[in-house]
Amino acid sequence: MITSFDLFGTLVEAPRPPAPATAVATELEARGIPVPEDWSDAFSEYHLDLPEGAELSLPEHTAAALASRGIDVSEHDSTGVATSERVTQAVLTAFDPGAVTTRDGASEAVTAASRRGNVAVLSNCTVPGLVSRTLEQSALDGACFDAIVSSVECGWRKPDRRAFEAVTDRLDGSLDELVHVGDDPQTDGGADAVGATSVLLSETPLTALPDVLEDSR
Repeated sequence: MITSFDLFGTLVEAPRPPAPATAVATELEARGIPVPEDWSDAFSEYHLDLPEGAELSLPEHTAAALASRGIDVSEHDSTGVATSERVTQAVLTAFDPGAVTTRDGASEAVTAASRRGNVAVLSNCTVPGLVSRTLEQSALDGACFDAIVSSVECGWRKPDRRAFEAVTDRLDGSLDELVHVGDDPQTDGGADAVGATSVLLSETPLTALPDVLEDSR
């Protein structure tokens, strides 16, 4: 059996910028990248066509937003660093998780799941590397996780079937073996529609999950 956990709002609480566009703009300017006067509009607009359910990384979105206002992100600075690379670093810094709080019952739930079978994290996240960095700063035992999958890595967002399949493919399993634990009925609850089983925290708190998993063996 496979158990996957949503990360943010399920296993951990991690602060995010209250004004993402402003946070990214601050980091862009710190790296010498000009920020358009209508940056908040550019940042909120869609600039690239994607298939339904597909994920776009935030650095790519940011670069596209800059390009839409005539800023060439293919240029290099005086040290040879590409603007696109500085854009990526700006986004990563703006969304640094900072202090991460592990939610009550999370460690026990993950440990219980690991006794049952393979365990994964499946998180919708547009910032490359943020899921892994957040886990490293949490109190969770990384050895319990057999796979860590983010939407920006696999290319698909929950509740798209391909997001859940990214976990089962990594662990050589099938969707009917997968129990997905999360806090969002729309995204995490979508596991039910693709042949997996969802467990929502609104109905089953983390502290009760070990007993639920034990009963499902």
